[in-house]
This record gives sequence, C-alpha cells and structure tokens, in this order.
Amino acid sequence: MTVGRLKSRPQFLAVRAGEQRRGRNFLLEVLDRNAPDEAPRVGFTVTKKHGNAVARNRMRRRIKEAVRLHAAEAMQPGHDYVIVARRDVLRVPFDALAAQLAERIKARPRKERPEAATSRKV
Repeated sequence: MTVGRLKSRPQFLAVRAGEQRRGRNFLLEVLDRNAPDEAPRVGFTVTKKHGNAVARNRMRRRIKEAVRLHAAEAMQPGHDYVIVARRDVLRVPFDALAAQLAERIKARPRKERPEAATSRKV
C-alpha cells in the first residue's frame, strides 16, 4: 500500500485533535479523516530538544524506514498518522523499533473512562 505524506503545518495541527498512542520511543497521533477511499498519510516530527540537526535527521530517517518496511501495511486507509520521535529512537535496535511502531499503529483506541470514575476525591 502506498502511504502519502503530511507536509504542511495545518495538516500536522489537525492530527493533534485526534487520538494519542504512546510508545516507549515515540508518540503516535492518529486522526480518522472519514475518507476510507483515500490512502493513509504519515508525518514525522523530531523536536530540537533531542539534539543537533545530524541527530534529528538520523532519528527521522530511522522512523521513516521503519514505516516503509514494516508499519505501512498496518495503517488504515483514510487515517492520518504523526510520529513524534523521542531521543531513545537512536539507541533501540531497528527491529524492535519497527515492531513497536507496527504494534502501536494496529492498537485499538482505548475507551475513555467516565468522568465520575476519574476523580478519587469524595
């Protein structure tokens, strides 16, 4: 399956309104565009606090390759995905990174707890 790319700031900001799935080495943000006929799109983010340009580009390249080789088939049509890398992306073996990414993409959204159940104060 061919995966499209998110390139503009408004596209990335729209995905922020969707669901967040946390992994050990990255944060995955997912938005259902309600367009099942269209290919999934993916964007990659690495913040400046994670190192200089060389380190950030290495992190981005590792995640892009993991998506290309392992996670692209797990992505659902009509969804947008933004992967926000963490510093540990450089230390984790590539196979473990790719497996974790595919697992987080396949994960189903957790149901929100009812408002009454979130507070423990009486």
